[in-house]
Amino acid sequence: MTPSDNVGLRPAPERSVSGSGEVTGTLEPSAVGVGEHPTPATPVLPDAVIAKVASRLGIISLMYAVSFAVVHLAVRFVDLPDYWREGPAGIRLNDATALLFVALSVVVFAVARGDRLARERLVFIGLVYEIVAAFGIEIATVFFPSPEFINPNGISWSCVLIVIFPLIVPTTTRQTLVAASAAAAMRPLAFGLLALDGVPLPPAAPLFLLLLPNFLCVGVAVIAARVVNEFGADLSRARSMGSYQLVERLGEGGMGEVWRATHRLLARPAAIKLIRPERLGSYEPTTRSTLRKRFEREARATAALSSPHTIQLHDYGTTGDGVFYYVMELLHGLDLGDLVQRFGPQPPNRVVHIMRQVCRSLAEAHATGLVHRDIKPENIYLCRIGLEYDFVKVLDFGLVKSVEHTGTALTLKNVATGTPAFMAPEIALAESIDGRADIYALGCVAYWLLSGQLVFTAPNPMRAIFAHINTSPERVSGRTELPVPPELEDLVMMCLEKQPDHRPQTAEDLLQSLSVLDLGTPWSRERATDWWRAHLPELVER
Repeated sequence: MTPSDNVGLRPAPERSVSGSGEVTGTLEPSAVGVGEHPTPATPVLPDAVIAKVASRLGIISLMYAVSFAVVHLAVRFVDLPDYWREGPAGIRLNDATALLFVALSVVVFAVARGDRLARERLVFIGLVYEIVAAFGIEIATVFFPSPEFINPNGISWSCVLIVIFPLIVPTTTRQTLVAASAAAAMRPLAFGLLALDGVPLPPAAPLFLLLLPNFLCVGVAVIAARVVNEFGADLSRARSMGSYQLVERLGEGGMGEVWRATHRLLARPAAIKLIRPERLGSYEPTTRSTLRKRFEREARATAALSSPHTIQLHDYGTTGDGVFYYVMELLHGLDLGDLVQRFGPQPPNRVVHIMRQVCRSLAEAHATGLVHRDIKPENIYLCRIGLEYDFVKVLDFGLVKSVEHTGTALTLKNVATGTPAFMAPEIALAESIDGRADIYALGCVAYWLLSGQLVFTAPNPMRAIFAHINTSPERVSGRTELPVPPELEDLVMMCLEKQPDHRPQTAEDLLQSLSVLDLGTPWSRERATDWWRAHLPELVER
């Protein structure tokens, strides 16, 4: 994945896409299934499954080419009957088919790996290749005149191919029936060619036993296709959440997963974050019920936030199996963690520009009683919004609060309270907290932006937490060779005070202090645009 689309969930990079819908409580999976569409034009499997047809078809075609070539060459070095050495028609046909089928398999491999065909064409090529591959196997088998090789009590490799192909190229049961039947018919065809070559056919009973297994495998293939399609329907229903259909998993973190989704009616992309209660240490029914109520209450509160610098929550709900989910807007850009890792410490005036926008988001949230509790570089996203660049969005707002405790609210065991590298001392000590905990975390983020270093580097999270509680941080200027204006450094260090009373008391206060800093030329819209054109041109051209 690229940094262009992200939801901010770590460790895997994720993307956030937009969706909209009416706020709902509990949404059940869709009831649409195979029974309503007995003969769909395309398989009912989700796109993410069908998308793997190309890779699977490429693998089997390459294996077929290599196996066919190796076996054909290997028989040259074994003691064969005189017919193999002297029968001109048989040996010519065998040589020709070996070369032909190896070449065709290489072509199919190249086409499948090229990723230039539509799904329908790729499935059609796969089904045709099944028939051609079965013909190659039967020609090689029948024209090898060894009694041990054609065993009436056994099955041919064509049977294996017919049975496994619905798993390689999933399609409708009707298409599977046609392709599998044609593949099974390649054995009678091969015997017919053998008869034309002047070789007498086996008696009727043995011949019937030679032909029967292939056609029995057709039934197995149809059953396999039916099972695969029913599985696809079940998977599609499981991936349905109200008006949204999950399409592709984009990332996974400690609290849940993020999926790309589409809205059924609007045909517009969306991103759904799924949070399973067990990820939050909640297994008891009573706790899960309370957790659900808190999730719903605070999801509504988060959705009510209107700051343009807070990621917009358009929809939320709970599935039938107790999974929480919520839907977010489309973002294009990268988070501050990626920003520093890719491009190094940032200019002071740009850091101020970013911090001021974060403060606007936090100010509204704190005024409504919400504390983020997990402000960190990965939860602050630098976006392109329309024609504006370096537009900040704060992610995952209110989610952590909805599963933690304040005052007399529910206490949930084994729930992480934040990220150790950016954790305020009062959170680490499980004390009463307010918005000043977010200000401390924002100071850690500013420290990271200016120096490219964490406030405290420690061998493990516990040591980092102890450092936030007990150790005075080194000044930013001592951790970087780049110049840091003293007035900005003083303000950042004030945010990192151990005692909340010694920090800026509100996000509004911090915003005011940042606004009066005189750092020379401010970070303007033009400078931001020039930076994006130079460093992220693929996003400028979207």
